[in-house]
Amino acid sequence: MTRVARSPSGESVLTRAVRILDAFGPDDHVLTVTEISRRADLPLPTAGRMVGELVRHGLLHRDQQRRVRIGVRLWELAQRASPTLRLREVVMPFMEDVHAVVGHSTQLGVLDGDEVLFVERLSAPRAVINLTRIAGRLPLHVSSAGQVLLAHASPELQERVLRGPLRALTSQTLTEAATLRTTLARVRTRGFAFCPGHVHPDATGVAVPLRGPDGRVVAALSLVIPNDEQAWSRVGLLQSTARAIDRALRQATLIQ
Repeated sequence: MTRVARSPSGESVLTRAVRILDAFGPDDHVLTVTEISRRADLPLPTAGRMVGELVRHGLLHRDQQRRVRIGVRLWELAQRASPTLRLREVVMPFMEDVHAVVGHSTQLGVLDGDEVLFVERLSAPRAVINLTRIAGRLPLHVSSAGQVLLAHASPELQERVLRGPLRALTSQTLTEAATLRTTLARVRTRGFAFCPGHVHPDATGVAVPLRGPDGRVVAALSLVIPNDEQAWSRVGLLQSTARAIDRALRQATLIQ
């Protein structure tokens, strides 16, 4: 039986490699080996040696200044294996239509653990400020997409999130469990989440659920728009788009 090599501490090489890859965040595309060493909590010689191995395999890339970034091969493998690939293919044309009308950020988020993971995002140079990125994450209670996904999640996940802590990004972020519980019930009843100023004071998040062929919520489609009196007018557009996407998802399953 093949065994995975381990460090003197008993930690496997694979675990250390994952820690190195985890050092890169949505806003941290390029790092030095020293930064990787610190973030991955690895000795500098170990980090340097493992980064070299990952570079040789194409999973990381090192530029002429010896800085390190995620390699093209890792991106290729991730795209090939992504469980959201079909979802993104179906949803993207609808996102483009909504984006053309609204002119601000349009996003696709999925549930991943206790967070919403944004797997697609369209924006524009003059769009209202948006803190999310593709492959970026936010706690479920914070954003409109997260609240939609949490409202339709399992009771176990809901209770775990409600137990907190519920971190605040602004003064409008929901940080009281009772308020969040009431809000989630309202999201299920109304069919959308509306979050003015919850992530940034100047922005309103609006999100609707997207349902798979079996009726379960598989993603959230959201807008990040200015926090003004026009925000409510975008709810109907999102809801009609979600109904069209739901039909497309059912059709996509039938022809597979």
